[in-house]
Amino acid sequence: MDLPNTAPKLAYKVPLINRIARLFFKPSFQGLFHLLARIKITGQENVPFGKPYIVAINHVSIFDPPFAIAFWPEMIEAMGASDVWQRPGQAQLVKIYHAIPVHRGEYDREVFDKVLAVLSSGKPLLLAPEGGRSHHEGMRRAHPGIAFIVEQSGVPVIPVGITGTTDDFFKKAIRAERRLLEMHIGKPFILPPIKGKGSERREARQHNADLVMEHIAALLPPNYRGYYGP
Repeated sequence: MDLPNTAPKLAYKVPLINRIARLFFKPSFQGLFHLLARIKITGQENVPFGKPYIVAINHVSIFDPPFAIAFWPEMIEAMGASDVWQRPGQAQLVKIYHAIPVHRGEYDREVFDKVLAVLSSGKPLLLAPEGGRSHHEGMRRAHPGIAFIVEQSGVPVIPVGITGTTDDFFKKAIRAERRLLEMHIGKPFILPPIKGKGSERREARQHNADLVMEHIAALLPPNYRGYYGP
């Protein structure tokens, strides 16, 4: 899939040491999650292997991204809030995986170019349109960033609904409460084109971001839908 001329020309490359680390990361976290919980993954047939796309997940806790990455059918790049890079333990994991830090609420041209380079290189990208953890099951309203990325790249979006990864997941797991963790992978879809200028264009981006969340909500039980509930 060709991207617009706004996409950077340089290919996105993950350093060799990080590529090697990922080979251990995925099976190690798969084993850990299987040990701590019961796992259910559906919709793998919806993944267009070897093509660029954006995976959009709901984001309840710190467990969502590693769970999604560990069980995603192919290797995937990931974005995360920059404050994670300052937290002991979490910082080491995101650096080892070579995730992309994003400063919430700020426009960072370097990060934007890197994200477009990921997609123009034919790689999939995982992100949370909410921009951070909700700390409760119900989804918050999305930021328009995902719509801006899709506008510039033209790639499809795959909605993913995750349940069971609440903040108390690990505490309950070490008490032998093996809850069910689920990841439901929806069908890829294309967002409508962004038209207009100024406020009209900003509203169109927010509409597209909301559209992504509505697709995610359709994969979740009612108590997880939050802002996008009935």
